[in-house]
Amino acid sequence: MNLILLAPEQALSETLYQLNARQQEHITKVLKKKHGDTLRVGLVDGLIGDGVLDTEHWQVSLGQLTIAPPKALPMALVLALPRPNMLKRTLMNITAMGVKTVHLLNSAKVEKSYWQSPVLTEASIHEYLIEGLEQARDTVLPTVYQHTRFRPFVEDVLPPLLENRLGLVAHPYQAQACPVDLDQASILAIGPEGGWNEFEMEKWTAAGMQSVHLGDRILKVETAVPVLLSRLYPAK
Repeated sequence: MNLILLAPEQALSETLYQLNARQQEHITKVLKKKHGDTLRVGLVDGLIGDGVLDTEHWQVSLGQLTIAPPKALPMALVLALPRPNMLKRTLMNITAMGVKTVHLLNSAKVEKSYWQSPVLTEASIHEYLIEGLEQARDTVLPTVYQHTRFRPFVEDVLPPLLENRLGLVAHPYQAQACPVDLDQASILAIGPEGGWNEFEMEKWTAAGMQSVHLGDRILKVETAVPVLLSRLYPAK
């Protein structure tokens, strides 16, 4: 946690916020801060600055918040729903790297039981996104959509999203090398561990998506995501 991220419901006044139990534990055990110490804080969807810690009431008094959050990646990510234990790590990584729009999508190789997982509840997803923001010292929450039907997404939802964007679909076969250092907005679709099937690839191609690969190695989703993002939009 590189940032104490404060939500609106924690506000006691315009400049005074109540710290929750998780924040209190981190401040005590990891940051080892004491009463009167300064903390790096940020407001959800707002600015970043410093705050003064009050351990008697476990509150933080805000100073001036003048630092803007890091710039978002100009991309929307479409992700075939991974296994629940992988989804948490993947969402945290996606958020930490600056993706602000995520579409979780069904695929022929996605187990139906994955959609019933408690990991997909609004509260759980929110928790993972917050952890990703705290890691990256960011404040702007991504928006996560869930699509349980593949074809309606590709035929109805995707076309307007592709306007003025480069569409890329990660696929290890019959694809060109993934581009490096894009200078335009994009949509990137990453499939399940078993890959997109032939029908799905036909639908992606028909929608205007270009197939790209990362070489001969087949990577797990949680590895492929940061590799692709850092290749398309490397840090500068």
